[in-house]
Amino acid sequence: MAKEFSFQGKALKELQELSSEEFAKLLTARKRRSLKHGIDSALLKRVEKALKEKNGGKEPKTIRTHKRNAIIIHGHEFAILEVQPEMLGHVLGEFALTRKRLQHGKAGIGATKSSTAVQARG
Repeated sequence: MAKEFSFQGKALKELQELSSEEFAKLLTARKRRSLKHGIDSALLKRVEKALKEKNGGKEPKTIRTHKRNAIIIHGHEFAILEVQPEMLGHVLGEFALTRKRLQHGKAGIGATKSSTAVQARG
């Protein structure tokens, strides 16, 4: 039997029926303050558009954002996230990793004493 999802002791159906004020009472103080400041209207419009596409049977277009309070990504790449019920009460930045594993290449010409004698490609 699969474990049923719950957040703060409430099932997913109960959470969907709550108003935003009632849901805010289930969050921590930091998240309540963030929610009280409001959600960016431009981002909200894009999310609603994607939900309409998903309900219409089409694959929704990926939502890309640079909003600091929604997601913070270091660099110029976008992390692909699918929002799931288990993510309730969390910030998107918690699921988008900002650092990757560093992979070093070969040393360049002049990087070491022995590499100065190697001829450059050309």
